[in-house]
Amino acid sequence: MTFADAKPPRRLLYVVNEDWAFLLNRLPMARAAKKAGFEVHVATRVNEGAAAIEAEGFTLHPIPLRRGGTSPLSAMRAILALRQITGRIRPDIAHHSGLQCCVYGSIAAFGRRFPYVSALTGMGYVFTSATWRTRLLRAILKRLLPALLDRPGDVVLVQNPDDRAALIDLGISEKCIVLIPGSGVDTDALQPLPEPDGPITYGFAGRLLTDKGIRALVAAHGIVRSQGMETNLLIAGNPDPANPASVSMEEVNEWTQRPGITWLGHVKDIASLWGRCHFAILPSHREGLPGSLMEAAACERAMIATDAPGCREIVINDQTGLLVGIEDPKALAQAIAKLATSPALRARYAKAARELVVSQLSAKIIGEQIVRLYEDTTAARSGPKLPF
Repeated sequence: MTFADAKPPRRLLYVVNEDWAFLLNRLPMARAAKKAGFEVHVATRVNEGAAAIEAEGFTLHPIPLRRGGTSPLSAMRAILALRQITGRIRPDIAHHSGLQCCVYGSIAAFGRRFPYVSALTGMGYVFTSATWRTRLLRAILKRLLPALLDRPGDVVLVQNPDDRAALIDLGISEKCIVLIPGSGVDTDALQPLPEPDGPITYGFAGRLLTDKGIRALVAAHGIVRSQGMETNLLIAGNPDPANPASVSMEEVNEWTQRPGITWLGHVKDIASLWGRCHFAILPSHREGLPGSLMEAAACERAMIATDAPGCREIVINDQTGLLVGIEDPKALAQAIAKLATSPALRARYAKAARELVVSQLSAKIIGEQIVRLYEDTTAARSGPKLPF
């Protein structure tokens, strides 16, 4: 091969609001992209994840992004930083993750030729809250999002059919929307675990938000204990002050004074959590495709979740677990009691849950799908790079 024949690597830019969010939710697909020959760049607010991102061989670009912020000046700083980054590295494709980054990233890309993937995962607080503020914001987004995301050749990525329907209702063209279920779970690293000895224990993993159903879960645990069952609840995760739906630290401390509740904070080794639990619970109001439940399923754990978007894609009622109504502590307590008293049922659900993630939701399978999406999208916008 001569020097003239050599082609520069295709450059992929991820735009994510926090470094930990990239590591938690986008790492499997970024690894798959790198393996497929993409040069991976990550633009994000840097906190404690810089070393981990750079250890993967990715190029890190810090940006002044304030998650959950509404200041126009703050937004402009982030948009200008993204515009400078894309002007410098000239990506072949960008992947914007989450509503805020989709809006900022698409504005920053205005007038530039590279295509972008807008990943609207889970729809967030804007779509789960019924306050006047969020209703107003939804009305604004209904006008704004089609203008920003319906650019010819670009893609809007969702993780479940309910989110696809919600975006169509917001005015996004159906032909722009692609559904890929989740970010993938490493089913080689996360292997089936034996059930622990001792009292029945169930675990929750996620941010401590009202719309994750954490208050309903604590209430359900209290009902189960009041019925004479000495079960234990492990809570893995922290409050999120940047999110209006966050519970307070004072409330978390109060929960830890109740019988059978242990708060673990952030858990780095998620297998260690599921190794201590007989089953997993996520009573969320809405998800994209919950990574915590995919990880629990990979560890061969039965699950309980709400019959809500995203949750019902992984918890298939009476196959991989049990579904209950949103914010229904009594129904949640009944489901807990049902699994707590039936080892055979837990074993059946757990086996099916593991089979589901291995056959449909593994990092390898999802990675192949996302790389194909990148390749198809860049091919559709093929041609020589122009100055921009």
